Amino acid sequence: MKDLLLITPPFTQLNTPYPATAYLKGFLNTKNISAFQMDLGIEVILELFKKDTFQDLFDIAFENNSIVSENCQRIYALRNAYLQPLEDAIAFLQGKKPTFARQICTDNFLPRASRFNQLDDLDWAFGSMGMQDKAKHLATLFLEDLSDFIIECIDPNFGFSRYAERLGQSANSFDELYAHLQDEPTFIDDITLEILDEKLKTIQPKLVCFSVPFPGNLYSAFRCAQHIKTNYQNIKIAMGGGFPNTELRSVTDIRVFEFFDFITLDDGELPIELLYEHVCQSEPVEDDQKERNHNHSNQFKRTFLLENGTVVYKNNSTKPDYKQADVGTPDYYDLLLKDYISVIEIANPMHSLWSDGRWNKLTMAHGCYWGKCTFCDISLDYIKIYEPIAAKLLVDRMEQLMEQTGETGFHFVDEAAPPALMKALALEIIKRKLTVTWWTNIRFEKNFTKDLCLLLKASGCIAVSGGLEVASDRLLKLIDKGVTVAQVAQVTRNFTEANMMVHAYLMYGYPTQTVQETVDSLEMVRQLFEIGVLQSGFWHQFALTAHSPIGLNPADYHIIPNTKNITFANNDVDFTDTTGIDHSQFSFGLKKSLFNFMHGIGFDMPLQDWFDFKIPKTTITPDFIYNALETETNFNIKPTAKIMWLGTEPLVTEQSKTKKGNTFYSLKLTFHNTTDTFEITLDKDKGTWFLNQLDALNRSNNQLPSFLELKKDFETQFEDFELFWFSKPLNVLRDNGLLVL
Repeated sequence: MKDLLLITPPFTQLNTPYPATAYLKGFLNTKNISAFQMDLGIEVILELFKKDTFQDLFDIAFENNSIVSENCQRIYALRNAYLQPLEDAIAFLQGKKPTFARQICTDNFLPRASRFNQLDDLDWAFGSMGMQDKAKHLATLFLEDLSDFIIECIDPNFGFSRYAERLGQSANSFDELYAHLQDEPTFIDDITLEILDEKLKTIQPKLVCFSVPFPGNLYSAFRCAQHIKTNYQNIKIAMGGGFPNTELRSVTDIRVFEFFDFITLDDGELPIELLYEHVCQSEPVEDDQKERNHNHSNQFKRTFLLENGTVVYKNNSTKPDYKQADVGTPDYYDLLLKDYISVIEIANPMHSLWSDGRWNKLTMAHGCYWGKCTFCDISLDYIKIYEPIAAKLLVDRMEQLMEQTGETGFHFVDEAAPPALMKALALEIIKRKLTVTWWTNIRFEKNFTKDLCLLLKASGCIAVSGGLEVASDRLLKLIDKGVTVAQVAQVTRNFTEANMMVHAYLMYGYPTQTVQETVDSLEMVRQLFEIGVLQSGFWHQFALTAHSPIGLNPADYHIIPNTKNITFANNDVDFTDTTGIDHSQFSFGLKKSLFNFMHGIGFDMPLQDWFDFKIPKTTITPDFIYNALETETNFNIKPTAKIMWLGTEPLVTEQSKTKKGNTFYSLKLTFHNTTDTFEITLDKDKGTWFLNQLDALNRSNNQLPSFLELKKDFETQFEDFELFWFSKPLNVLRDNGLLVL
């Protein structure tokens, strides 16, 4: 028995749990509040893709005469060929049967329907030896064929990472979702509710909390809540998470509260603690305690509830929200960590990071340190309130999670990770000699120098993703992104040269964006891929949100929102752009060209060839990005910059050379790194001085010397430290791990 049951409803990711319930459980542990968590989505998927379940599904489709398309007729005709390897394919994708890869990669082993029609060149994507990834890709397409069968013949709302998403998108009114909830439960609902029932009987919670991150989780959350209300009247139900935080800030429809007792907004720790006190600690007590406890248990933080037939918003607790240092380490216990499914849907390197392998999710900082982008919900607390976590505490949590989960991979899910904190994190990881793999989201800002990127790589960072948005300096200024295209190119080059993958979020259809700017933006992206400083990207069309600066001040951006009477979800806003351009016409051409660029092809094609309508020629010069990367050496080093040596100790040999009767002594330093060997030669005196500094410059040193400290020490014996620092031998070291941070 537990007091609280925390649930992520179907569906989010297949490969890793959405972290919200793990964050909350970690916090509840610090308060000794008993809680159990479950990812209902992965449990439903595992039940759905069992041989017996799918046999039933084939039978139902046949009996209902719903197998219409040629594709689904083919899948049904080959049903035994699908059923026989199904559970083995799932086990393989869970990492439990690695030898099955060889069977999957055998031609004609897996049946193939329409998902295999667009099969990538697998030798290009995975090489001749990349059998595990190749098999994952083929097994993923096999499951997607079966998913297509479910969507056509059983349930049109199904999707691996979402369910009935359309019902949650732009749902200004509750009417359509409410009507669906009056229908009989679907085949997938039945599986969901059966698993939920079993858990409710085992856990016997007093309060069930649904974390709803996306529109694709909303319908299932309501369906589950409806089931609990019908069958377990003594259980109270709350909803929080990303969807209510952004969409339900002005909910007024009382029918919502036929399903949920409470809806909480923003950081969930304090609201849930107060709900626990309200629901679980309101038993009868002695008279002298009753009044005090009653007042205490009726304190709420950012919580909607129904009172006297009206939706009311209660925020009457004076208790402040918890600092990030006090919320505890995320707790992944209870979740079925060994049963998640790694998939590779498309041969895109960044996409595989999201969908392949299980990542421990953490946050470096609450909110966004930049907090200015005009398309972003910067008026909301989850972005507006910026609070970083100390690097030592962050790495403490990493170590705890590694011990708890057995995984050493981390995805930092920040809005934009701050460079200074990334540097501190990397130094702490290196100091503790941890072997970890991590990646995160950033802004492409100038503080990501070549040396910082090398440090991040040395600590285990393998990739970054960031918003280039619209590759146009005018529009980047309008967005208030704080970067230029040239600067983005330089930063992506720094990451790429440090052997980290770079993914760019790209946007089209931003207010006032002209056709010319869209074409020029595509040309910028083409050059970034051609020159090799971008490896992955994704175009999405601008969407107006109610809580962004554009949504709050639409006239400033020359758009007209189409206002409606909103009683339920209020975030995505329909609008008219006064330019009158139909930006959606660019979607196919932008995405097709990007797909080709990621494959390293199509760079020589005229931009016009990607579109089936007339576009203007680009105004961007063909060598714009190349010229932006032609940067000169920076001879200005901050005196406070820390100096670090990432390399090994050198082998030292003394050399002498006689010239005009004078003998000159020098030191040859031979360095070995993981892939190469290189040498430098220094005057004996200066070489001896440098060797004496190497201990202080060592990566594991707590107190790295500053540039000024090195300069002062050098100049007690010699002259002109800058001449020494920028000499050819030191430049060789600068290229091989001597960092200025």
